[in-house]
Amino acid sequence: MHFSNQTNNKDFVILGLLNIPDLDIPLFVAFFLIFLATIIGNLIILTVVWLERALHTPMYFFLTNLSFLEIWYTATIVPKLLTNLLVKNNNISFSGCMTQLFFFVTFGASECYFLLVMAYDRYMAICKPLHYSLLMDTKTCFQLVTGSWTTGVLTGLIPVLLISQLQFCQSRQINHFFCDIPPLLELSCSNTNNTEISIFILSLLVLFGSLMLTLISYVFIVISILRIASANGRNRTFSTCGAHLTVVLIYYGTMIFMYVRPHSNYSSDLKKCVSIFYTVVTPGLNPIIYSLRNKEMKISVRRVLKRFILS
Repeated sequence: MHFSNQTNNKDFVILGLLNIPDLDIPLFVAFFLIFLATIIGNLIILTVVWLERALHTPMYFFLTNLSFLEIWYTATIVPKLLTNLLVKNNNISFSGCMTQLFFFVTFGASECYFLLVMAYDRYMAICKPLHYSLLMDTKTCFQLVTGSWTTGVLTGLIPVLLISQLQFCQSRQINHFFCDIPPLLELSCSNTNNTEISIFILSLLVLFGSLMLTLISYVFIVISILRIASANGRNRTFSTCGAHLTVVLIYYGTMIFMYVRPHSNYSSDLKKCVSIFYTVVTPGLNPIIYSLRNKEMKISVRRVLKRFILS
């Protein structure tokens, strides 16, 4: 990715999460363990679904795409965060900063689209079970996945192209733990009004649009669940949907707080703590909530482990 702004040749300095040296090691350990659990959890999902033919269904096809996304999403942010906590290597070039921003926005937006696709898949499975296999065929699944990735890439390009045209002629210190949109806009000595409005509209469309459609899908799912005769069946399905909705609301709630709101006087430390939820926490929760709590997935994991042990 090439950037022609000649005033941006100097490195940025990322100030990091918190300026409290005593917390650096405990935070490093906590984030490293979450990062490790995220990578391992998502790799387990990818491996088990690949090896188990019984899991070659639309739901698990979407889950493997989400797992693949989460691995790269968290890898875009967390290694730099860990490095900064441990050795205070806070410099990042302008092109490196724009590249990190591009992948962060791309993966973040793609996650919104995949959460929507997965909600739609569950809506079709629960609300239209007789037509599910016909409506969610292989071609449709590939189209939904391709559309999610393509739209995610296009979403990631827009803020990078806008911000790369700004001038950064004063402070180069980014008051954050990665190259995010708000602190970069605050650093610029250009007139950022048009850029801020454009990014606000984009965030509004992506976040609120995806969230509303996702919630509508779950509303129809809940209505269908209430018609289930078995109380045990209702409770089990409500438990699953409730866990899914919890992750969705945490992810969207923190994202909306950061990107779809008027300029506020919230402290930088609060903004950075909120960012931890959608960059570190939810990528670790997704494999647990969407797959590893799933009875079918647990059985498949045990089956794969037995196969490896006996081989």
